[in-house]
Amino acid sequence: MTAGRAGEGDGRGRREGTDFIRAIVEKHQAQGTYGGRVETRFPPEPNGYLHIGHAKSIVLNFGLAEEYGGVCHLRFDDTNPLTEDMKYVRSIQEDVRWLGYDWGDHLYFASDYFQRLYECALVLIRKGKAYVDSLTEEQIREYRGTVTRPGRESPYRDRSVEENLDLFQRMKAGEFAEGEHVLRARIDMAHPNMIMRDPVLYRIRHASHYRKGDDWCIYPLYDFTHCLSDAFEDITHSLCTLEFENNREIYDWILDEVGFTEPRTHQYEFARLNLDFTVMSKRKLLKLVKEGHVDGWDDPRMPTIAGMRRRGITPEAVRKFCEMVGVAKADNRVDMGKLEFAVRDHLNRTVPRVMGVLDPLKVVITNYPEGREEELDIPSYPHDVPLEGSRPVPFSREVYIEADDFMEDPPEGFHRLAPGREVRLRYAYFITCDEVVKDPKSGEIVELRCTYDPETRGGSAPDGRKVKGTLHWVSVAHGLPVEARLYDRLFRVPDPEDVPEGQDFTVNLNPASRITVERAVVEPSVTGAEPGTRYQFERVGYFMIDELDSRPGSLVFNRIVTLRDTWAKRVKESVRDGVVLGDRAEGRARIEAVEGDPAGGAPGAPGAPGTDTGREERDRVRRARPELAEAYRSYREELGLAEEDADILSGVPELSGFFREALQVHHDPQGVANWMVNELLRETKDRPLSELPVTPRTLAELVALLAEDTISQPVAKEIFAEMVEEGGDPREKVKERGLEKMSDPDDLRPLVEEVLEAHPQEVDGYRGGKTGLLGFFTGQVMRRTRGKADPQTVQRLLREALEG
Repeated sequence: MTAGRAGEGDGRGRREGTDFIRAIVEKHQAQGTYGGRVETRFPPEPNGYLHIGHAKSIVLNFGLAEEYGGVCHLRFDDTNPLTEDMKYVRSIQEDVRWLGYDWGDHLYFASDYFQRLYECALVLIRKGKAYVDSLTEEQIREYRGTVTRPGRESPYRDRSVEENLDLFQRMKAGEFAEGEHVLRARIDMAHPNMIMRDPVLYRIRHASHYRKGDDWCIYPLYDFTHCLSDAFEDITHSLCTLEFENNREIYDWILDEVGFTEPRTHQYEFARLNLDFTVMSKRKLLKLVKEGHVDGWDDPRMPTIAGMRRRGITPEAVRKFCEMVGVAKADNRVDMGKLEFAVRDHLNRTVPRVMGVLDPLKVVITNYPEGREEELDIPSYPHDVPLEGSRPVPFSREVYIEADDFMEDPPEGFHRLAPGREVRLRYAYFITCDEVVKDPKSGEIVELRCTYDPETRGGSAPDGRKVKGTLHWVSVAHGLPVEARLYDRLFRVPDPEDVPEGQDFTVNLNPASRITVERAVVEPSVTGAEPGTRYQFERVGYFMIDELDSRPGSLVFNRIVTLRDTWAKRVKESVRDGVVLGDRAEGRARIEAVEGDPAGGAPGAPGAPGTDTGREERDRVRRARPELAEAYRSYREELGLAEEDADILSGVPELSGFFREALQVHHDPQGVANWMVNELLRETKDRPLSELPVTPRTLAELVALLAEDTISQPVAKEIFAEMVEEGGDPREKVKERGLEKMSDPDDLRPLVEEVLEAHPQEVDGYRGGKTGLLGFFTGQVMRRTRGKADPQTVQRLLREALEG
């Protein structure tokens, strides 16, 4: 039985050797340390709401258990009656489930162990390893000493075992006031690890516990509770963040002294998640809520899981982000752009497109017949997204466009609408601006009067003429008025806590973290959509219908994320300072190692070899190099590339040339672009593209192998990694090593049966309702075939065998 991801079966399997935690688990598995068991736990305190840092721990603990066919416990460390509440228990359970994990039967509360913990304390007292101390809290702190000065022993340290037992039992009976006595471990007041200087194990609290009521008036502290709870539950790998590294010594001491023998649980520490442009401290998050800087714990600007869920971020994106961050031994800061990339990447592949205008400017098409309306059938997904569907969008004489898509006196490089200029209305017609109508008092532009070419329906001209600008629009007569809330980063600097002495971190709050647009309009296809529905507003961003404030006929849209990183300068500085970004976000922010400066600049200048280049810089390069500007247009309009990919691949001559050469070998524009942007560019962080042994031909051949269904995605990644290091022809590598995809059911069925026979407990667990185990079984088959098996065929065969 496993408690892992609920019902997904994503075929990940084990990710051997990807981090030091998994290396430890692999070692234990190989040695049979725990008899093949892997049991982890996620132990939150029910005194607040979970945030993105907790998500990393959830993904690690539940994911690790899932990969090894084990279980992950959800345990509430509820030993402080002053701060805990059942509402937090419910919230945490909801957050874990939202992330896609299920603890099954393994729900625990430390408060259920109070009697057992008390008995363990008696064991320590009887062994002379614990004593009742009557110093005040301030005196205990003073007696502990400093890092350079050893502590002093309490005058009560040598009480007899009998006296300590008597006092501790009377503490439990409620005979003493709070602070009158504590129970301390008896270790070493000169120990170099200050935690080991007779730490406090129990304290008196005359407070009602949210689950146990008034049954107890003494409560164990974290260091005593945590290790023993792990031992009670037979946890194999207790994973904590680095701030608990010094606590490992007391963890082991308590278990040894209480009498737990090997093989027993052990603690391992990993780096916590420090995310730029936000704070993770519960105290600071509470301050933001209490002082009204945000609208509660689920404010979409908050880093809480509740806030991210309200904003519209998907659990798949959060899991992807946590996997991208990885598991390290040293603390570091992670750029917010990495999270935003994961969000964009998932939404791009899953949500339908619609047109919405945030700042409407009316356009009257004077030669379009009055009273006429037509319906355009518009695809809901671009061709590079493997989803189908379309929606009817009405077109009429009057439409809204974005106000900033028009300029009366445009600068060079502005390719949108201007007086006398022709542009394309997306999916509709070419229009030309003939007249600008202004308010006579304010001088503000209130209307544009344009003419259209009726021969250009669908967005192309029969005579082959091209236009540089494409605008989204919404019919005035049919547009649905909505409220749009444009959310951005909560703080305006990467490290909000970096403030001058005497100032508070709130001085770094971003005043534009939420902008409310009350007069936005969206195409009518969204009418009747349920709260929680997500869309991409074309050319604008990703949005979700707010689940609390939306009403029928009065929709509120939360912006989840923009279409591209609008903090380009900040991302550029972060990359320069050594912060590692991920995948497509990195490709946008960092294009290095070009042979020569595209704009003719000197080394070290923006755009020169080895420098970080953002969208603005690539636009500058294209203005200086007309052939790259034409390449951008061609990649978007003729090849149909995603906008971000066209931008990256046309921003540097070497990249554009590489891309075009690859297409001569295998004409799959988006397929080749995906591998260049998502994989190849990551390899240029430390060496120029020209020094990589991957050539346009070999990359194209690899893409072709995938498109032909000759190899699986895991095999493609493996071959690509080899190509990066040693070059070579991918077809020859596949043929020599027999890596062709296995998709014949007759070949795979014996492997499926072998896996199921080897894991009878997991089979029983799946049939008992733990359908998340499908991913574990799939991973086992994939591992046996070195990634060659077709995952869809494997999962079909597994379902037949498990459910037949």
